[in-house]
Amino acid sequence: MSAHLNLYEHLANELGALIDSRVFAPGDRLPSIRHLAQQKRISVSTVMQALRLMEDRGQVDARPQSGYFVRHRAPRRPCSADAQHLKEPAFVGINNLLMRVLKDNETANIVQLGTAWPPDEILPVKRMQRTISAVARREPALLSKVSCYDVSEGNFLRQVTRRALDWGKLDPHEIVVTNSCTEAISLCLRAVARPGDTIAIESATYFVLLQMIESLGMKALEIPTDPKTGPSLDALELALRAGLVQACLFVPNANNPLGCVMPEANKKRLAGLLSEFNIPLVEDDVYGDLCFAPQRPWPVKAYDTSGNVLLCSSFSKAITPASRVGYVLAGRFAQEVALLKTVSSGATSHFFQAVLADFLEGSSYDQQLRKMRRTLVQRIARMSDAVAASFPAECMLSEPQGGFVLWVQMPPQVDALALHGQAIADGVAYMPGQLFSASGKFSNYLRLNCGNAWTPRIEQAIGRLGRLVHEAL
Repeated sequence: MSAHLNLYEHLANELGALIDSRVFAPGDRLPSIRHLAQQKRISVSTVMQALRLMEDRGQVDARPQSGYFVRHRAPRRPCSADAQHLKEPAFVGINNLLMRVLKDNETANIVQLGTAWPPDEILPVKRMQRTISAVARREPALLSKVSCYDVSEGNFLRQVTRRALDWGKLDPHEIVVTNSCTEAISLCLRAVARPGDTIAIESATYFVLLQMIESLGMKALEIPTDPKTGPSLDALELALRAGLVQACLFVPNANNPLGCVMPEANKKRLAGLLSEFNIPLVEDDVYGDLCFAPQRPWPVKAYDTSGNVLLCSSFSKAITPASRVGYVLAGRFAQEVALLKTVSSGATSHFFQAVLADFLEGSSYDQQLRKMRRTLVQRIARMSDAVAASFPAECMLSEPQGGFVLWVQMPPQVDALALHGQAIADGVAYMPGQLFSASGKFSNYLRLNCGNAWTPRIEQAIGRLGRLVHEAL
């Protein structure tokens, strides 16, 4: 009996999450009882129990001979945090809010826990200096010419192709070299969607991805995302079957800010859904090499048989952000992405392509990754311990499986954006949770950068931040 109850409660919670994220808006008709039973492979009686539970919760209304519809609920009297949400709709204000926060975070003499960049001391700066000098001596023409050779025949592409052999065979002709992973993602969004189209995203997701969606005039559909396993594929499938999504934009390996890694079985299922509905996925894999598992997790691209996955990445997080060299494995969209790249920014630095190719050719990169992973695991653990000791006991922390950021859930009455102003005045910078949602969710969350070496100054800053959270209760 308990298993049966768990089944209908699970379905009720799943449908409720879709209503909360507005996959189903007030007044929308839910899928029929028979359709849900067939889709979920459960009994009709289990579906009816789930819908009755949702009716008791005030989420849906039953209409005779018509089905179940999302209830039009009277708006709650908003607290200060909810009022902030109302001022920040999905496509209006995220850029202005972000620019304001970033400007505040640059205040002089502040402890910088907001910017998610790896610090210089764990990047191979000296090794890169030697590589740059060697390439400049060997190929001086690369310093004076924009296009010295065909990019498709460059050694950088060979290195990308060789590294992809760990998870599958790659056609070099689908590789487009870009000016950073950010440009790769932007080009891919333009290739697969148009203004007004809806992009399915994780919730929470990196604010720069939201900026790109907003700047392109597209809509964002937030898919409920588990802090361990990533986006709910059941929720995504319902949205796909309803025809609500034209493309997806996910970070399956070490999502920023959650740090979660999608299980391989989920990636395989996701690739199957993309193929079934002919929906493209722009896959941001920039943190894939910085996942902490003994074996690097495969990207969704590894399971793609239809060309619908466009994998975007770079080596900026582990080698140097200054190179501004990224790439995309563009699948069936390679021609469109290449054309957009040409008309948008022309060629990408062949000199830095050659430098990165040299670095990747030997064992230096794998040694660098092993060093970074060990260091980041230790620094995340140190930051987590400090937050747990200084913040209220009811706060909850993510358990990142990669990358170098920590996602902190505070009590509901704490407004991360309001707290941010107090923290800046107290000399501590972080990123408020509202920036990681198209709809202003996560108002009681914050993201901390754990990449910096631990110092008494950082420890004191966490103590001050914890005190502010206590005072906000």
